[in-house]
Amino acid sequence: MNILDVKNLKVQDMKTNKVIIHGSSFQLKQGSCLAIVGESGSGKSVTCRAIMGLNKAWLRQSGDIIFKGENLSHLSEKVMRQKRGRHLSMIVQNGMSAFDPSCVIGVHLKETLFEHFGWNTNEIVEKMKKAMESVMLKNPIEIMNKYPHQLSGGMLQRVMIALALVLEPDIIIADEPTTALDTISQFEVVEQFIQLRKCMGCSMIFISHDLGVVKKIADDVLVMKEGEIIERGSIRTVFSEPVDEYTKYLLSTRLALSNHFKMIMGG
Repeated sequence: MNILDVKNLKVQDMKTNKVIIHGSSFQLKQGSCLAIVGESGSGKSVTCRAIMGLNKAWLRQSGDIIFKGENLSHLSEKVMRQKRGRHLSMIVQNGMSAFDPSCVIGVHLKETLFEHFGWNTNEIVEKMKKAMESVMLKNPIEIMNKYPHQLSGGMLQRVMIALALVLEPDIIIADEPTTALDTISQFEVVEQFIQLRKCMGCSMIFISHDLGVVKKIADDVLVMKEGEIIERGSIRTVFSEPVDEYTKYLLSTRLALSNHFKMIMGG
């Protein structure tokens, strides 16, 4: 059963008339993780912001985005705001951009959870404290009283994951969530996403150019190039028997980097 069905999605920049997404169609199965891979500028992030209804005003989109039988493309901004967070949650690449820099982290968390559930401050703090501890964040109360710039990128990503745990959305969209992190933080955040799936059983779209991360977390994969889906299938099939030359190039580049790293590390 598909929880999300994207049909003939087209996104065009009305300032330049450039078509960014050329009629993409794909499905997300209930409880599965779909990875979208490709080089920078391939259309991965624009595709996911289109699902959330968060692209800039001058990016005109058409097509159908069917979520649990409802066409999101036909909904007003007011209704979409109610969907975001509670039903469709997006974890962005740069954690700093997800929070208001003028407020401590706790203000953002309280506003978000009050909007969706109407909980009081004590309920919100208690639920967030438990969720933050579950993603290995120490001293959660102290963290909630800090400003975004006082936390590392890895900590901000974990705060967003903890918020998703409390919101319990149907779909989590992770847009290059490990790109801005150091290697150790990348590993830890990916592990948290894996645990998030096990804990919640939610569906996930995971955008990345890191094929190693994708292989670890995803069930199925779309390969994008210049706004078009050029290959799709299960992780096992696409990684072991790629058809498109571009996919083969991406995989060979990943293998070359992996071999080089092993050589440097002495095997």
